[in-house]
Amino acid sequence: MRQAVHRLAVVTPGRGMVDVTPDIRRWTAACEIETGLLTIFCRHTSASLLIQENADPDVLRDLESFFRRIAPEDGHYRHADEGADDMPAHIRAALTQSQLSIPVQRGDLTLGVWQAIYLYEHRAASHRRELALHLIGE
Repeated sequence: MRQAVHRLAVVTPGRGMVDVTPDIRRWTAACEIETGLLTIFCRHTSASLLIQENADPDVLRDLESFFRRIAPEDGHYRHADEGADDMPAHIRAALTQSQLSIPVQRGDLTLGVWQAIYLYEHRAASHRRELALHLIGE
């Protein structure tokens, strides 16, 4: 059994989803682990992870519209230390995922044909985010 770890830096353009699948696939392939399990962990409380459709961009736009409705910036929150988008970002992160586990077979992620891994930035401004990757297998 072998293990590999890596920290992937991602600069976001602001609120929205960034497809990190190509970077994660490249790193996974370079590890030369044929069969295993990849864990991806988002090291932030105002960003998160999603596996979502990669074919129709309207899916991502509809998800963003949904989250704007359920966690609006004008929600009169107590916590607003970093601006109006601060608490809505925490709510969005709480409703999504901070960690994903993806099986690896034949040295590649076993994602479905229409699936991609997204870092979901919940803040309005650009941020430098970090994902911790851990691959275990043989």
